[in-house]
Amino acid sequence: MTGLGWIIATLAIVVLLIAAVGILRLPDALSRQHAATKAATLSISLFLLALLIIATASDWGWDWLFRLLAILVILLITLPLASHALARAAVQEQGKSR
Repeated sequence: MTGLGWIIATLAIVVLLIAAVGILRLPDALSRQHAATKAATLSISLFLLALLIIATASDWGWDWLFRLLAILVILLITLPLASHALARAAVQEQGKSR
């Protein structure tokens, strides 16, 4: 069971690396922000899922499971809000420069 967790963790790292390449290669702020937030949210979710699987298989205890679920819920709430705020700021900055 822990092997599945490590496979998912490796997949999360690959997705995060793809997001990093997207941030470096995309042309404008909105495209870079999109690549960063969408892929980072998926990557963090996959990594926390992998940790949940590893924690369950390794018998870390229920407190770890609740902590990991709390982190996932907080990130799924805050990441889209931060993404929206950054996109709005970028659009307003583009409007000022014209």
